[in-house]
Amino acid sequence: MPPERSDADELEPGEVAGLPRPREQGALVGQESAERAFREAIGSGRLHHAWLLGGPRGIGKATLAFRVARHLLAHGAGRGTPDSLDVPAGHPVARQVAGLSHPNLVLLRRQRAPGAKTVGTQITVDAARRALHLFAETSADAGYRICVVDCAEELNLASANALLKLIEEPPPRALFLIVSHAPGRLLPTIRSRCRRLALRPLAEAEVLRVLAGFHPPGGAQAPEALARAAALSEGSVARAVDLLDPGTLAVVDEVEALIAGGGRTDWRRVLSLAERLSAREAEAHYAVALDTLQRHLSAEIGRRLAAPPGELAALAEASERIARAAREAQTYNLDKRPVLLGAFGEMAALG
Repeated sequence: MPPERSDADELEPGEVAGLPRPREQGALVGQESAERAFREAIGSGRLHHAWLLGGPRGIGKATLAFRVARHLLAHGAGRGTPDSLDVPAGHPVARQVAGLSHPNLVLLRRQRAPGAKTVGTQITVDAARRALHLFAETSADAGYRICVVDCAEELNLASANALLKLIEEPPPRALFLIVSHAPGRLLPTIRSRCRRLALRPLAEAEVLRVLAGFHPPGGAQAPEALARAAALSEGSVARAVDLLDPGTLAVVDEVEALIAGGGRTDWRRVLSLAERLSAREAEAHYAVALDTLQRHLSAEIGRRLAAPPGELAALAEASERIARAAREAQTYNLDKRPVLLGAFGEMAALG
């Protein structure tokens, strides 16, 4: 079992409240083929030195990275193809990995600068140099030295180049496990030097299985609440946990009700929703509203696959216009209200 944490414990970068940290989680659900790729590479004796683990947030990429790290730090390689990457929770290496105290393991992530009140938004070059200093030293036991990067999109140009320099000319028995929610955004030079491994979104039943084994925020949840969160999660446990929050679910319900109006959209309700979600403290709910709109468009495309090409193109173009408006608003710190009003306008025009 992962260690218990109180509500007062500060969340680490990328951590989801109510879920074990990836380095504390022993089990991996629904990513058997990805784990098999690592087991086969370990068994072949030709384990590539840099892996890019791609896929949406909350599907197990970091959990898999730490499973690989635990196995190699506990057992090494060269013993044939392992049947599993499991390491018992009571194993000394499992405890060291959970506490980030193993001498041959480093986690490269965003950090709080000295004197700062909050964690930075990027992985700085200083943080990268401190973490990557591990590879300038001799391994404590002549085994693997491992760096987990979580996540690569948070590297700035300088820290990305510091990482690139090492994966271009890695020292012996070095392993880089790079977690990425959007691999296409990374430097092409980093992507080209990694073995890319795409993890798939989880099935609804797998999300539900994971939720049932954890203690989500708010304590015990009704089975119907868990089932709905899993159904709306798009295969992401992190998204499912977000949807267990009543406020988040209320936004989903409101957006879905407004979409259901079709060409009879209640613009007063739309404007009221846009006003609420444009506030700085409502950023998370604003993102949920946009995700709900985009999920509806994706579902419509799936339902209309037999429709004329022009109809499908109109749906795809509407989705892209909404996404582009959202990106521009984020990039230039623009008012969010026109983004939501425009998105509902797109939906109304489609009927």
